[in-house]
Amino acid sequence: MTPRLKLFLLMSATVSLILLSASLFAQEHPLVPASLTVLPNAPSEAVAQQQSSSTQQPSSSAQSGAQKQQEPGPDTKLPETSKLEQSSAQTPVSLEQPKRILWVIPNYRAVSADAKVPPLDAKGKFKLFFDDSFDYSTFIYVGALAGIGLAENSTPEFHQGAAGYGRYYWHVFADQAVGNAFTEWMVPVVLKQDPRYFTKGHGGLFNRTGYAISRLVVTRTDSGGTAPNFSEIVGNGAAAGISSFYYPSQERTWTKIGQRWLDQIALDGVFNVVKEFWPDIAHSVFHQN
Repeated sequence: MTPRLKLFLLMSATVSLILLSASLFAQEHPLVPASLTVLPNAPSEAVAQQQSSSTQQPSSSAQSGAQKQQEPGPDTKLPETSKLEQSSAQTPVSLEQPKRILWVIPNYRAVSADAKVPPLDAKGKFKLFFDDSFDYSTFIYVGALAGIGLAENSTPEFHQGAAGYGRYYWHVFADQAVGNAFTEWMVPVVLKQDPRYFTKGHGGLFNRTGYAISRLVVTRTDSGGTAPNFSEIVGNGAAAGISSFYYPSQERTWTKIGQRWLDQIALDGVFNVVKEFWPDIAHSVFHQN
């Protein structure tokens, strides 16, 4: 088992615990005031409420149907920009995406639910890649992966000691930087796809989890449409292929390249789920506004 796969399993377990705690906190329902309770001797009020709800049901169902047809995506009515905007005036405070998760992990790629943000131009996509790849937390994350690889001796050709740790470190750093370059900048610019994760923010646990995972294979285009997520699949595949140029010959097999490719896609799927539910967790568990 590779260090990345172990880290993926650890993160999956952590996310599951966080989501479970969030769902428990979210089950707090407000009490119904006594003034709204319908008494047995007031049938006329109950009938009036039923009639009013029945008259409003078609319009509300039509609105919900319209909301289901609208998927999160860039607002093509706005001009392209290089600014990494995450929220807008239409975004409820409880659904806003912060720039960092747990005050450390960078979250520049996530867009808040219901946000009306403009499409990213080529400069904005480059900025997204640069911020994700060279954020201070990235060096901590890479250091942890390098330490796991050194402890497991996952690549014996790197050897042990400080020199071995240095080899693990720069290889892992190169993996994530090259992967980000392809998935967040170069392929999205060529195919005119938006590399950001547009949060759904509404629906049940399984519905939103399925949506987050589905973004690995479906993405939004700069023109507001949907398309196969070649930026994610092809981008990570290209990065895994390029890694064969700087890894030892024993690590250049198709199996090793495919393993690095699948590991990165799996990690991106976990981060999508974390980004989808983080506003709920921050609001319910950490009581952040």
